[in-house]
Amino acid sequence: MTRMTPFSNPLLLGFDSMEKTLERIAKSGDSYPPYNIERIRNSEGRSERLRITLAVAGFAEQDLEVTTEENQLVVRGRQNDDVEREYLHRGIAARQFQRVFVLADGMRVLNAELKNGLLAIDLDRPQPERLVQKIDISVKD
Repeated sequence: MTRMTPFSNPLLLGFDSMEKTLERIAKSGDSYPPYNIERIRNSEGRSERLRITLAVAGFAEQDLEVTTEENQLVVRGRQNDDVEREYLHRGIAARQFQRVFVLADGMRVLNAELKNGLLAIDLDRPQPERLVQKIDISVKD
């Protein structure tokens, strides 16, 4: 039996990679660290801006890495255990994480700022130029 997907329509050409991306996202269930995504409205008609804010309390700047890999924004956090400390109770674990956000074509990362345990990453999507291209039709006998 053939599986029907939203991208199996014959009029949608070249969307194979998007379908695979959606399947990968559906399989990821990790909820750490928690995050917000907000739209930043502007009144000047500039490009759309988004802000992703991750709760990364306990992570220092050197423990965090923000990269773009192809069409993905990847945020990694790595904490090292302090071997000199002797814990009587340890309720806050040093953990690692990797959070991946899939970016639409044209999305750009503007900056990342760590403040009060929150990592804010600003993105924008410039408005693409509307391009209409006339295709000449050749006639062959």
